[in-house]
Amino acid sequence: MKHNHVFRLEQIAAGYGKKTIIHNASLTLQSNKISVIIGANACGKSTLLKTMARLLKPSSGEITLDGKKLAKIPPKQLARIVGMLPQSPIVPEGISVADLVGRGRFPHQPMLGGWTRRDYEAVAEAMELMAITDLANQNIDELSGGQRQRVWIAMALAQQTDMLFLDEPTTFLDITYQIEILDMLTDLNRKYDTTIVMVLHDINLSARYADYLYAVHKGYIVSEGEPSKVITKELIRDIFDMDCVVISDPVSKTPLVIPKGRHHAA
Repeated sequence: MKHNHVFRLEQIAAGYGKKTIIHNASLTLQSNKISVIIGANACGKSTLLKTMARLLKPSSGEITLDGKKLAKIPPKQLARIVGMLPQSPIVPEGISVADLVGRGRFPHQPMLGGWTRRDYEAVAEAMELMAITDLANQNIDELSGGQRQRVWIAMALAQQTDMLFLDEPTTFLDITYQIEILDMLTDLNRKYDTTIVMVLHDINLSARYADYLYAVHKGYIVSEGEPSKVITKELIRDIFDMDCVVISDPVSKTPLVIPKGRHHAA
């Protein structure tokens, strides 16, 4: 079911302590689409995402969700709309896959209420979507990196939010698992119209899977739009300090960045 939430940032500044990392960020998220935030290391991608997910309080500016100030929305109410998967989630010791996925149901449960049929269905559905049903009773500690990442995403899915924020969901995974995770997130977006916002390192995978890109450079959003408009050799040179050629990906027809190294440049 489609939920057209309006999520806006207006002139946001954010950072840690007295250090400002994000400067004057204004954007309106693309509802029901997959958006990806790209940029060089330490440019502010994760800080921007954390601020959007209310894990960081902006030092100035305003974030609104459906016209309401994000800071004023009660946590449990917000957690029914926005799910967040951080970069390195901490695994509780000795917990099974099903138990961890079940924690995603917390925002939907009353203070003293037990589990409802809807809770069990949501957990089963999330595990099925991430292809981990057969791992339900296994301990998280026994899983591979790719399996563990699917469990974390399933926990976020069990929350059944309309918006899902993911901070580098494919980091440290082999390319096979990266494609698998991104394909599964695309399935989620297409099946449920979930608005997905991700930070990704890989420019070419970002261009392939994103409907919309936000390019960040030194804490500023310097470009936004469809990948075909954002990914240019000029932008890559400016924000990654790298010369490249941009061609059409023969598989997806999206922009494909071919770096020019010192030893191979024509």
